[in-house]
This record gives sequence, structure tokens and C-alpha cells, in this order.
Amino acid sequence: MELRDIEIFLTLAEELHFRRTAERLHITQARVSQSIKKQERRIGGLLFDRSTRVVRLTPLGEQLHREFRAGYRQIMDGVESVSAVARGTAGVLTLGSMGPHPSVLVEAIELFRARHVAAEVNHREIQPPAPLELLRSGEVDVALVWLPVREPDLTVGPVTHTSPLMLMVGAGHLYAARESICLEDLGECVIVAGRSIPPYMEEALNPFHTPTGRPIARGPAVSTWHELLNMVSAGRGVAAVAAEVQRYYPWPGLVFVPIRDAPTCRWALVWRTAAESPLIRALSQAVADTGDDPRPDLGAITVE
Repeated sequence: MELRDIEIFLTLAEELHFRRTAERLHITQARVSQSIKKQERRIGGLLFDRSTRVVRLTPLGEQLHREFRAGYRQIMDGVESVSAVARGTAGVLTLGSMGPHPSVLVEAIELFRARHVAAEVNHREIQPPAPLELLRSGEVDVALVWLPVREPDLTVGPVTHTSPLMLMVGAGHLYAARESICLEDLGECVIVAGRSIPPYMEEALNPFHTPTGRPIARGPAVSTWHELLNMVSAGRGVAAVAAEVQRYYPWPGLVFVPIRDAPTCRWALVWRTAAESPLIRALSQAVADTGDDPRPDLGAITVE
């Protein structure tokens, strides 16, 4: 039995209508009827009850439908798997992200996996004090980081979401009881610095000067996210962070204060230009194609 005949049978079993089956498969009704009759002759029994205006599967047809459906899906998955290899969209893609941000990509990753069944996505955690480190070392293929990224060897892909900024302070800090602050207030703060952040990326979250030009002091430098949390909760400095951190890191001793005049933080996929691959392009396309879809609630973020 030819694969096309199996496809006709499965489609008719789903539609239970000869004309709709023909339209769906872009063939004639006569071709549908001929195929079903040929299958019935081969099997030796009726597969559909066509004695009335309603088309129904016979018990024999229901049994064949169960048998065909599983086998057909396996065949098509196998064809897609081999096609993915031929297109270069098979293999493992390692995605680096920070904290809760993988949740923003759930829809896109599901679409990516549906389109490329031979591909896998592995996750690695990126440390905010060193946002490009794993990308540079090749330990991740693509990273979800905040913008701007202006590196000559890196490609910036689609924006995934935006986040308001909040100042993360210790419970004993003079701003802990405030309802909000402004950027000028940062002139009275000491910022916990990252050890490996390009200055322009640091400036996007934690500026070096207030709007009137006062310098904003830098304190101890940290290498990991948890070092940062510990440093702030101990009162040794503060840090501006994306608003979703408040929801996902409600540590004792930490308080999050809105920065009312801070620009929103934009996030995007970034990868090494020289290492761009069909897998990376496929994930980027999936992100672009799901840009208007609903996403998990991460608090105050806005999905692009």
C-alpha cells in the first residue's frame, strides 16, 4: 500500500467527508474514492459506511485507523528527522540565560522543537556580572542578555522582552522604605560592580553618573549572581536590576525600589557571528514568530 493511500485513509477518517478530504489533500473526490475502494479490496472488507449521507468508520475501519495512525506518525517523524539533518537543523543548541528568563522563551522553544524534531535545546546559566563570558568561551551557542551589545564579533538577534528597572538594596539601606527613587538619587549610593561587564552594558543598568553629572560610586566587584545577592543583602552596596528579579529572588534582607525615571531594559538573543548556524537561525526565527504570543507572567516585563 502506498503512503499516499494511507494519508488519504487517515484524512478521510478524520474529516468523514469526501469533498473536504479531497480539498485538504488537493486531489479530486474521485481520487479519494478510488483509493478507499482499492484499500477495501486489498483488505477484504468495508472501511467506511457510506450507506447514508453520513460517512462513518466501520469497526474494521476503526481498527485500521488505530494501526495506521501510529505507524504514519513514526514514518513522518523519521522523514522530518532525516530532512533536519540535511538542512543542518539537527543537533544540540546550548542556550545561556539568567535566572527566570528562560520562561520568556517557552513558546519560542516549543515552536522550535515542533519545527525541528531532530534538534535539542540545552540550558546553561549565565552570570549577570559576566554576561558574555560563556558566549565568548563557546560554552553556549546563543545567549539571552540585556542590551545594548555592541561587540564587533557578536550578532544581536530579535528582542524578546523589556523590563522596568528597580534598585535592589539591603533592608537597612536609607532607600529601603522609599516607594520609589529617581536616577539622581543614585549619587548617594555605592554600586556593586561586575568583574566582566562591558562598560556600556553596565551603564545601561547602573550608570556611572547621575543625570546632573554627579559620579556614582563603585564598590566591591563580584563574579556571580549569588555573590551579588549576598553583597547587597549585607548592606555593602546596591544594584539596579530587572523588575522580575523581585518576584523570583525574594531573599531575606533584600528590598526592591522602583526607579521611576530609568529607561526600560531590553533583552535579546546574541550569538557569535562566526559560529552562526542553521540551528541558531531557526531559534531566532521561532522567537520572531512568537513575538506577539502570550507568555508566562514574569511580573512587570513586557514581551516584544
